[in-house]
Amino acid sequence: MQNLTSLRARPATAKSARLRPPVPRVLAVGVALAWCGLPLAALAQDAAAPSAWDAPPALRSSPLLQEKIPDAVRSQLPVFVKGDHISGQTDLNALIEGNAELRRGDTVIRADRLDYNVPEDLAKANGKVRINRAGNVYEGTALELRVEAFEGFFSDARYRFLATQAHGDATRVDFVDRYRAVVHNGTYTTCERGNEESWQPDWVLRAATIRIDNEEEVGTAEDAVLEFKGISVLPIPYITFPLSEKRKSGLLPPTIGLDSRDGVTYMQPYYWNIAPNRDATLRAALMTKRGANVGGEFRYLEPTYKGQISADVMPTDRLRDRVRWSFSGKHEGAFDTAIGGLGLNLNLNRVSDDNYWRDFSRATEQLRQRLLPNDAILSWGRNDMSATVRTLKWQTLQDVTSPIVPPYDRMPQVQWRYNPSQLGGGFDASVELDTTRFEAARALTGQPNADRSYAMAQISRPFLSPGGFITPRLQLHATQYQFDSALSNGQRSASRTLPTFSLDSGLVFERDTAYFGRAFLQTLEPRAFYTYTPYRDQSMLPVYDTAANDFNFATIYTENAFGGNDRLADNNLLTLGVTTRMLDPDTGAQAARFGIAQRVRFSDQKVTLPGGTPVSERLSDLLLGAGINWTPQWGFDSTVQYNPKTGQSIRSTIGARYSPSNYRTVSAAYRLQRGTSEQIDIGWQWPLNDLWGDKGKDLGPGRGQGGGRWYSVGRLNYSMKDRKLVDTVVGFEYDSCCWIGRVVLERLQSSVTSSNTRLLFQIEFVGFSRLSLGSSPLDSFKQNVPRYQNLREQVSTPSRFSNYD
Repeated sequence: MQNLTSLRARPATAKSARLRPPVPRVLAVGVALAWCGLPLAALAQDAAAPSAWDAPPALRSSPLLQEKIPDAVRSQLPVFVKGDHISGQTDLNALIEGNAELRRGDTVIRADRLDYNVPEDLAKANGKVRINRAGNVYEGTALELRVEAFEGFFSDARYRFLATQAHGDATRVDFVDRYRAVVHNGTYTTCERGNEESWQPDWVLRAATIRIDNEEEVGTAEDAVLEFKGISVLPIPYITFPLSEKRKSGLLPPTIGLDSRDGVTYMQPYYWNIAPNRDATLRAALMTKRGANVGGEFRYLEPTYKGQISADVMPTDRLRDRVRWSFSGKHEGAFDTAIGGLGLNLNLNRVSDDNYWRDFSRATEQLRQRLLPNDAILSWGRNDMSATVRTLKWQTLQDVTSPIVPPYDRMPQVQWRYNPSQLGGGFDASVELDTTRFEAARALTGQPNADRSYAMAQISRPFLSPGGFITPRLQLHATQYQFDSALSNGQRSASRTLPTFSLDSGLVFERDTAYFGRAFLQTLEPRAFYTYTPYRDQSMLPVYDTAANDFNFATIYTENAFGGNDRLADNNLLTLGVTTRMLDPDTGAQAARFGIAQRVRFSDQKVTLPGGTPVSERLSDLLLGAGINWTPQWGFDSTVQYNPKTGQSIRSTIGARYSPSNYRTVSAAYRLQRGTSEQIDIGWQWPLNDLWGDKGKDLGPGRGQGGGRWYSVGRLNYSMKDRKLVDTVVGFEYDSCCWIGRVVLERLQSSVTSSNTRLLFQIEFVGFSRLSLGSSPLDSFKQNVPRYQNLREQVSTPSRFSNYD
């Protein structure tokens, strides 16, 4: 029979408590009877009186259930010991023999024999010794440990860490304090240990010294070597590695690449964890055919602002015989002041030359575009008013084979808005004033630069009810232009004032129904939208920020066919549409949606963009839309623009996906823009082991489906018009439980006549590091494959109670 004793550690100078005489047995029995009879007597006196015994017990949260026990609480925790035989002196020492156990807070020590010195808080154990410290487990043959300070040593130790499930063994482990330990002649691996004695991990780090810092959640190895499949592949004099998903400073895995343009490329990044809200990544690269490149990225995060800055420079690029550089920066900030809320947003992007986007395929996606915005916005808001000051300057990277007309810079744009929130009679209203200076190279735009100012006021009165709505709206738009040079008619200024009236209305009908044995709440939502704007000749006005709106379900119910302020369409039309939805009656989730809409034009639309033709058709193209999510595994979405006169679809987008479980997804899309493009897009991630009946285990997101499994991952974009693959990403992943191998063939179109092809390799030692040849295949999968899931990704930090003794 086991004995259980509670001890409380005391300083060495503490005096022992004096013994008290035992309580007489008769007195104890009397007290017990009194306590038992008291509630019965009270109940007999007054049956209606509530009793304290009837009330549920009050529960209090215990600090012992927290993931991390507070230091103030930890120092007051008692020590419990138990075992087959316990001897010793109260508050001095305890000797536990046979199934010995000592427990204090989140620390549990088990051994064959344990000697605990209470004043010194020192535990000495031998035999089969095991320590569980907040989920981290150590096992060995001999232990000396000051329990509260967690200082001591462990001989012939084995260990396993909760956060990464990494484990290893060592000749000795020195515990420095509660967070730090030094492992001597140790190993480190995340490969699951087998039961056979001949088991060897697929990969292991062997080091003379491994320093474990659980406070910073980082490990450091010295005089180490990395072994893979029993072969020493990489000597490592010094390396740091993570003990969790927490960021840490240190060298990141290098990237090695090979292609015909750069030659052999070696890139070495260094990560600097400056503070919890600031970090930086410094990088250096050497390309055998081009030269050296250095750069870095700095990120910051504060309660009222955040941002990042990135820059790269190549002092001498032998490919172009010149200096190459790039810069990008983003900043978002908002804070309150005595005059109202202020905000500052920056989006800055700049490169050295027109060929940068094609010569640096590893640059960020923003810098691989041919239109680079440099945008700064200062905003202010208070109550119902707001104002912004904006400057926008574009860098246009020209290609002689495919030149583009640059957009206009806004140097600057000033805007003021008034949107009263409390108008009487249920009215909504707003006023917007804007003045903008538009600048661009006239030789490329063919238009003069200008100052444009406009004022727009609108008022509406929504009438709302559960079964429908009616919203009449009246707008007045006044615009004034001042041009740097005369127009073709000799004018250096122009103005335009136009009113617009619209009436939006809709009804909502509901009914209970069932399809295919499943109950639904079905809605029927007819909608009618009328708008009228009188005609004004605007053909002489240049276009600075205006383009035709896309024809879809969002824009078909709007007053203007153009986006921007240089064209106001002369509309006299009615848009009719109807939508029906299938809703789950319990959750409200939408299982299906079907819609149709069409415009009926009562007069020609004469206002067009330069080079456009007036719209005389009384009936617009028919807009059809459908979306089906019958189950979470299946999804379908489509939008079709159909011309009834020609009997052909003008534009179509049809997409479907099938995702039956984690790491199993297939998606396909068909996109048609008649006369311009017709493409098929297919993406997938699927276990190849399914082909021979091995379905694996659903371990949840970020944990894979078990070891020894192959996965196929890819995306193909095929142009039916050109009869060729435009973009190709095809790869394989092998999950061996503690390491993952990836190989990817990537061919992405970079221009009309050129593309970039790369073969990428990567091996990931789970919980330790990744080694890549070329750019990261994992990044390629995430950027190109829809709904791709990483085989290893820590979704949540394991609780110490998940490995509780």
